[in-house]
Amino acid sequence: MLRIERSVNDHVVFTLSGRMQTADLEHFQQLLAIEPPGQQMMFDLQHVTLVNQEVVAFFADCEGKGIKLETCPLYIRNWIDQEKCRTERRKKEDSA
Repeated sequence: MLRIERSVNDHVVFTLSGRMQTADLEHFQQLLAIEPPGQQMMFDLQHVTLVNQEVVAFFADCEGKGIKLETCPLYIRNWIDQEKCRTERRKKEDSA
C-alpha cells in the first residue's frame, strides 16, 4: 500500500511511503497533473519499501524532467541509474 503526503516549502514535496506498484502510478500522475505548470517538485522516497520496473522507469523520467528525488533508498537509486543507462543506449541505437 502506498501513502502519499503533499507539503509545500519553496517547492512541492511529495513524501511517499510503503510499496509503490504500477497500479499506484495512475493515481500519483493525476496528483502531479493538478500542480501548476512550472511548479518545482521533489519526491521524498525515504520510506518507500518496494517498487517495480514501471515505477523505476517513471522515477527516471521524472528526474529527467527536473523533479528531485530526495532520500532515495540505495537500491532504488541504483535501479534508476541503470534504467537511465538503458534508455540512453536505446536512444543511441534508434538514432544509428
